[in-house]
This record gives sequence, C-alpha cells and structure tokens, in this order.
Amino acid sequence: MPRQIALLRGINLGSHKRVGMGPLRELLVRLGYGDVRTYLQSGNVVLTSPASPERLQRELEQQIAEELGLETRVLVRTRDELADVIDRDPLAGIADNPKRYQVSFLSAEPDAEVVRELGGVDVAPERFVVSGREIYTWHPDGIQRSKLNKVLSDRRLGVIATARNWNTVTKLLALADE
Repeated sequence: MPRQIALLRGINLGSHKRVGMGPLRELLVRLGYGDVRTYLQSGNVVLTSPASPERLQRELEQQIAEELGLETRVLVRTRDELADVIDRDPLAGIADNPKRYQVSFLSAEPDAEVVRELGGVDVAPERFVVSGREIYTWHPDGIQRSKLNKVLSDRRLGVIATARNWNTVTKLLALADE
C-alpha cells in the first residue's frame, strides 16, 4: 500500500486549533490507517492508505472534525510526490539554512495570471519559485518579518497553502521510507 504524507494546516499555532499528536495517531490507527507516524507538533502525518490523495484528504478532514472537533484543511502528497518536491529543489544553490527555507504545499496549481503577478513582486533579498503545486521560499533574514509571507497568502494565491521548512520536508520523506 502507498505511503502518504498528510499536512494539517494551521494547527498548534499559539492557543488555537490545539491537537496532540498522540490522540491524532490513535484516531488514525483506530480508523484503519497503517503505520501511522507523526513528526513534530505541527500536523505532519505519514501513513499507509490505499485511498487516492484526494479521497484521503477529504476523509481526514471529516474524521478529524468529527472525532477531535478540529476543523482544519489537510493537504496530501504521496511518498513519490514528496520525493519529487525534494528532487526539483530550485533554490539548492542559494538556500543555505534549512530552517529559513520553506516549501508551501498548495491544494492546486495557482492560476497562471497569479503566478505572473507574483513574478513582478520585489521581496529581495527573499526569493521564491512557483513549481506546480509547491512554492519554494528562501528567507535569508528569517521568517518572522518576511515580506514574502505576506505576499503568498491563500487569498492572493487563490488556493489553500501550508508551509514546512526544508528540515521537515526531508524528514517526512525519511519517515515515509522507513
């Protein structure tokens, strides 16, 4: 059965949308998902399921809402899709601190017009590359005061996004391969 990575959006940030990874793992195992692993407290789940990524996304959103009382969006990538995200790394020669290098996973490819508009935005020294359903972002001065993060909002992109730093992205692939 295929390994899949589920990214829960916006949980455990401050005091809202709190969920422990233990109860989340227990729920997913009880619901029949295989080899469930979580990473950190930010909603990163690796599991085995025969469901398509789209179906798994819908199931997880519904089950988490019903069982844990938490309304959150879930974005899913297969193990091979995540490996491709890492292989495509367009900023490999530039981004030298994995904590300041992020990948935003998108629910769909942004509209071509949105991508063209983003291309004209000056956020130097930050850099970004839109590649399919991901946006790679480099924040050399840190993420806290990033101009780029303000530009890449869901509203502007027209799709749902959730970001993970490069350390997390590579660790999730390693977990999927275990």
